[in-house]
Amino acid sequence: MTILNLNTVLKKDSHILVLMILIVPLTSELKFYPLNETFRISFGAPVFFFLLLLIQKMPATLPGFLTGTAVVGFRILLDFIMQDHFDWISSFQAHFPTFFYYFAYACLFYAAKVKRFQGSSLIIGLIGFGIEILSDFAELMMQYFMLKTTITLSGLSEIIMAAFFHSFIVMSFFNMMKLYEAQSREREVRKQNEHILMIISNLYEESIHLKKTLRDTENITKKSYDLYKRLNCLENEQAEDLRKQALKIAGEVHEVKKDNQRIFAGLSKLISNEGPTDYMEIHELVNIIVRANEKYARLLGKEVQFVYTIDGVHLPYHVYTILSIINNIVVNAVEVIKDTGTITIFIGKEQNSIQFLIEDDGPGVAPKHKDLIFKPGFTSKYDNQGNPSTGIGLSYVKEMVEQLDGDVTFQNRLEGKGAVFTIQLPVKHLIQG
Repeated sequence: MTILNLNTVLKKDSHILVLMILIVPLTSELKFYPLNETFRISFGAPVFFFLLLLIQKMPATLPGFLTGTAVVGFRILLDFIMQDHFDWISSFQAHFPTFFYYFAYACLFYAAKVKRFQGSSLIIGLIGFGIEILSDFAELMMQYFMLKTTITLSGLSEIIMAAFFHSFIVMSFFNMMKLYEAQSREREVRKQNEHILMIISNLYEESIHLKKTLRDTENITKKSYDLYKRLNCLENEQAEDLRKQALKIAGEVHEVKKDNQRIFAGLSKLISNEGPTDYMEIHELVNIIVRANEKYARLLGKEVQFVYTIDGVHLPYHVYTILSIINNIVVNAVEVIKDTGTITIFIGKEQNSIQFLIEDDGPGVAPKHKDLIFKPGFTSKYDNQGNPSTGIGLSYVKEMVEQLDGDVTFQNRLEGKGAVFTIQLPVKHLIQG
C-alpha cells in the first residue's frame, strides 16, 4: 500500500514538472520591462510559484534547474525564429541570466521549507514575496556582470510591486484550489457517511427480522419438545420412532436458534452502542433518504421528483429507526412508479407524536390487496424477468412501528392515482434518553 501511494505521488509530481517546463516558458512571454530592455517581469514567475506549491515530494531544485533551462532555450529559439541576423552568443548572453532567476527561486523555496506553512496562506504569500525579490536581484546581478546593465530606484520599486502582485495572484488561486479540495473532501465524506448510515439502517432492519426469527424458533423448539413429552405416554414401536424424530427436530431447531442468537448478538453490538452520532436532525435524515432514492430512481431508469415539508419543532431522532422505517416506504413508492412521478413527504409534530405522510402518484393499491399489503411475503412487484420482490418491506415497517407503540395505515389518493402511507410514532421512542 505504501509503495502504491508513493508511486502515485511521484507520478503526480512528474506530471506537474512536465507541465511546468511547458507552461512557464510560454507565460514568461507575457511581460513588461521596468528597468531596461533585457530585464523583464512576466507571468512566468507566479505560474512557477504556484506549480512549486503543488509538488509534494520532489525537491524544488530539480524543477528550478529544468524550468530555468527550458525558459532560456525557449527564448533563444524565439530569437532564432524572429531575428533575420541571429547571433547565438549575444542571444545566449541576453537570456542566460534568467536561468539564475528560476534556479535561485527554487533553491530559496527549498531552503525556506515553504511546505511547512501549507495551512497559512499569509505566511506563504510573504515568503513568496521575499523569494521573488531575492531571485530578481540574482538575475540582475548576473546581467550586471555579463551585460553591464544599470539599475534605477524607480525600477526597483516596480520590481517590489510586481513581486507583491504575483504573490497576491498565486495565493488567490492557491486558496481557491484549497477551498475546492476541502469542499470535495466534505462531499466525499458526506457520501461515505450516508452510505454507512444506510448500511447500518439495513442491518437494523435485519436485526428486527432476526429477533422475530428467534422468537419463532423458540416457539418451535418448545412445541417440538412438548410433542416429544406427549409421545412418551404412548407405548408402541411407532411411537418410539416418533419420539426420537420429535426430539431430533427440537434439537436441530435449538441449534438454529443458538446460531441466530450469536448473529443477533453481533448485530446488536454493532448497532446498539449509541452515541451523539446516532441521533440527527430530521431535515438531515430526510435529505439522506431523498438523495439515496434519487440515485435508486436513476438506477431504475425513472424520473422521480421528491418534495418534502417539515412542520413543527423537532428534536434529533434516532437515525437507524427513522431511516429503516421511512426509507422502506419511499423505496416502495419509487418501485411502483412507472416511468415518471412525484413522491411527497410530509413530517409533522403533534404534541408527543411525530407523523410521516408519504404520498406517491403511482398506480395505488388494488382493492383486493388492501388486506394483504402488510402480510409477510406478499408482493405485487415483479422485475423484468418476472421475479417477485421479497415482500417483507412493508411487513417489517408494520412490525417495527407496532413495537414502537405506533400506527401505520394507507389509503389510495382521493384525487388521481397513487397511495398515501401515514405513520404515527411516539416521540419518546425516537429521541435520546
